[in-house]
Amino acid sequence: MKKIVGALLSSLIFYPNIGYSHEGGFGGGFGAGLAHPVLGFDHLLAMLSVGILSAQIGGNTIWTIPLAFVSFMLMGGILGINEVALVSVELGIAFSVLILGVALAADKKIPVIITIFFVGIFAIFHGHAHGTEMPFLAEPQLYAVGFIIGTAGIHIIGVLIGISASKIKQGWQLLRYIGASIAGIGFHLIIS
Repeated sequence: MKKIVGALLSSLIFYPNIGYSHEGGFGGGFGAGLAHPVLGFDHLLAMLSVGILSAQIGGNTIWTIPLAFVSFMLMGGILGINEVALVSVELGIAFSVLILGVALAADKKIPVIITIFFVGIFAIFHGHAHGTEMPFLAEPQLYAVGFIIGTAGIHIIGVLIGISASKIKQGWQLLRYIGASIAGIGFHLIIS
């Protein structure tokens, strides 16, 4: 792990423009892709929820579910890049926030296969939304790499939140309230 962090830091020090395709902002490269899941509130909530939900289920799913999300997101991105139309992408993203929030609030161990099925569908919508933007960017490949790393990072944060909650008294109860709040935001996204 130390070698990976060292390599990433070295690349940022010796190649500082790797994060930006243009001077003066995120542009359309790595930095834009890395920032997009964080700055897109609907994406941030869905991805955090996936990480927390995988920690709630536990076992190998802690990493299987986020990996499934990233994999299906890539497929959705490829569909978007190739201009394959999906119906109601933004509505699909809003429903992902609602349903993932409800899953957290319910605090029930959902069967892994059902979780992966829904997470996969949601990820296709998230990936498609970003894939449709990529062909118009200055550096779409770097954007895609940044988006994947940003998404994985948010999943890891969600997993850590879920694991931390399991270690404190009333932690899961707090996550249920957070899930209900996320579901409420998802509902608002659907009706607005």
